[in-house]
Amino acid sequence: MGILVLVFIFISLAQHGDAHGPDSCNHGGGLCRVGACVSGEYLAQYCFEPVILCCKNLSPTTTES
Repeated sequence: MGILVLVFIFISLAQHGDAHGPDSCNHGGGLCRVGACVSGEYLAQYCFEPVILCCKNLSPTTTES
């Protein structure tokens, strides 16, 4: 019975509000973080709203050749 409750909670979190999930965040170049983005990052979307955020760098990374 406990497993069913955990599955229900996970499904509810994945479908809540503007939650896109970690795959969408990672594919877009972001990282899922709990609580707040670190310095140099901004909130792009939510992985699991409202606790887990999808943070992206303010400036795009450049590679030198």
